[in-house]
Amino acid sequence: MVLAVTGITGHSGSFMLQQLIDNKFDGTLRCIVRETSNTKKLDESGLKLEKVVGSTKDPESLRKLVEGADTVMHISGIWETLGLLEAIEETGGKPHVLLVHTSAIHSKHKMACEVYKSIESDMQKYVDAGMNITILRPTMIFGDMKDRNISKFIRMVHKFPIMPQIDKGEALVQPVNARDLGQAYYKACMHEKLPEYDYIISGERPVSIKELCSLIGEYLGKKTRFIFVPMWIGVAGAEVLCFLRGKKDRLLVEKVLRLGENRSFSHESASRDFGYEPEKFEIGLKREVEEFIRNGRN
Repeated sequence: MVLAVTGITGHSGSFMLQQLIDNKFDGTLRCIVRETSNTKKLDESGLKLEKVVGSTKDPESLRKLVEGADTVMHISGIWETLGLLEAIEETGGKPHVLLVHTSAIHSKHKMACEVYKSIESDMQKYVDAGMNITILRPTMIFGDMKDRNISKFIRMVHKFPIMPQIDKGEALVQPVNARDLGQAYYKACMHEKLPEYDYIISGERPVSIKELCSLIGEYLGKKTRFIFVPMWIGVAGAEVLCFLRGKKDRLLVEKVLRLGENRSFSHESASRDFGYEPEKFEIGLKREVEEFIRNGRN
């Protein structure tokens, strides 16, 4: 088996690599890496390795990556999806193609999903032509202080004596640990074909924003106090901030709006079809808070 992977040196990609190592993957792992990529873990993995030095933005690099591959796992981002599918079409292969996109496509807010929907609309021609495609949709990704999601909440709970909460902090999220994503990617790509076109890859359970902040406070050893802010005040504040900064886009406004949007999704299909089993949410959250403490609370 030739398994071609993009994004193997990235955040969740590194956890997929660990899964390949732990499960003693005996096929060929072909990865695309930049000249500046840190490939130490790859080089020391003990796996049968082929490295394509190049870029996912370069058509020739993509063709070298996918040619003759049995399975293609695309982790590096939705922005390169169309180029990857074009390379597969040009090389004439028929691999199982797994694309890591996002659950944000289900958002009701325009900026959070419009571009994603456009890309997936453009790739429909490959689906219609019979390409064996599976989309994996992670929810909010966390796992260490390098993530851009839970790490922000940890720093805020640590810094602020009182945490503002939009609409009482009742909106639900279902963060997924990058370690669990590595497991999902590995298990999904061990199948030649999967019965559904797309799968949500979410964390163990839904959690409200208020509960999330309370748990962080508990692990930091402080009692978290809250002030509840109506959505309209939060949106007005974001509008004023955008105006003062001279920004014409509404990205900050949408970020506030999404704090009131339920973003919990079931991973039942992924568990049923390829055995996805996320760890208990509190374990991953506590691990990340402990990393924050070890790093001097920075």
